[in-house]
Amino acid sequence: MRLPPRLIGSLTVAATSAALLPACGSSSNDKPAYCADRSNLQQSVSDLKGVDVVSGGLGAVQSQLAKIDANTKALVASAKADFPQQTSAISSSVAALNASAKSLGSTPSATGAVSVAQDVSNVVTAFQGFSDATKDKC
Repeated sequence: MRLPPRLIGSLTVAATSAALLPACGSSSNDKPAYCADRSNLQQSVSDLKGVDVVSGGLGAVQSQLAKIDANTKALVASAKADFPQQTSAISSSVAALNASAKSLGSTPSATGAVSVAQDVSNVVTAFQGFSDATKDKC
């Protein structure tokens, strides 16, 4: 599948945004379970930047999004009691990203790619909010 240059550019911007996620603290046995889940989500979003859209196509992106979705669900399950607003923001931003990525179809438009890039940015922002809220505990 040949992707339009605009799509490649938009996904590159999205992946670059993912690289800006904050680093999580070191693990310790006395930290809440959501700290490990936070690290897992950070890694899966950061791994999005390594997806080769040209050779892997949208399938590679969607595969990475499935990992992000699974890690989001784990994080929300472990942290929603303590951080309901932040986990809700992460959950809804990842759901929007999944929806926009699925709507790209086999012949993505530049508009669709921009929407995906914006949704990645929203995931990063929501994750940053959660990371800020949990920095003293993780």
